[in-house]
Amino acid sequence: MLPSFRIGSIPVFGDRILAPMDGISDLPYRSLCRRLGSALSYTPFVNALDILSGSDHGLRPLDFLPEERPVVFQIFDSSPERLLEAALRLMPLGPDVLDVNMGCSVRSVAGRGAGAALLREPSKVGRIIADLTKALPIPVTAKIRLGWDSHNLTYLQVARAVQDGGGSLIAVHARTREQGYGGLADWDAIARLKASVSIPVIGNGDVTRPGEIERMRIHTGCEAVMIGRSAIGNPWIFQKRERSAIPPAEVYQVISEHLRSMLDYYGPQLGLLRFRKHLTRYLRPMSIPAAVTASLLTCDDASALVSLLEAAILDPVTGPVPVEDLAE
Repeated sequence: MLPSFRIGSIPVFGDRILAPMDGISDLPYRSLCRRLGSALSYTPFVNALDILSGSDHGLRPLDFLPEERPVVFQIFDSSPERLLEAALRLMPLGPDVLDVNMGCSVRSVAGRGAGAALLREPSKVGRIIADLTKALPIPVTAKIRLGWDSHNLTYLQVARAVQDGGGSLIAVHARTREQGYGGLADWDAIARLKASVSIPVIGNGDVTRPGEIERMRIHTGCEAVMIGRSAIGNPWIFQKRERSAIPPAEVYQVISEHLRSMLDYYGPQLGLLRFRKHLTRYLRPMSIPAAVTASLLTCDDASALVSLLEAAILDPVTGPVPVEDLAE
């Protein structure tokens, strides 16, 4: 089987990729999406300051399973020196690729000169990538947006700076920092970026259904499509399957497997708490009464939740057994 593209010398088999998302793309969900067709595992971004401080909590998002490879560690900071030192410290953990986040728009990141704020300084981007590629034994990539705002669309300059600095790939979310997740993603801009560089490009933005994966690839010429918010609660999108076509038994099986992996990884309390944000999205397309949904999302016992889910998904006519009855 031939690879779809390569990141440096690393072959990537597939054209659908789960986007790095803080609090979402952790080991349990990444590994689930990988089994269902996501071609790469991007970790959530990690602050270079946490890496340099040796914080175990800060490094935990970088946990991965061997079967997830290729694995991309994503880090962020505003300082080229800190980014380089942090990246060197991560090498013993065995990432396949090092990615610099240049797209995060939240104030706590962009407001201190990191993330999307780097888009205002293409020359600084070039220095960061060049320093990293010279020092690291693995490929270096960047995830960017189109620019700071509609008056500062620097994505072409940034893309060339990444390529000229020795970067091996660019992932581009086709919105500006100002847009956040609002408005429409500009697929024409992805096409222009792709035409301006010779390294692989991953497109991101407004892919919500399986058919849009191929539409973006054809429209932009990008090597792969990155899917973020639309993949939450819908890992089947990486199989190019419509969510509405997934049999209830399979939905229940996948949700149960995801829950078990969250409990195993985080422990019973934190695992259940963190699973709720996924469960909200799993349940959204289903015709489940609001009161039942509320009981599922507030259940604080994992065994009871599994039983409630089984009844709600597999036997929607009868409905879930009340929690107090399960405890008897």
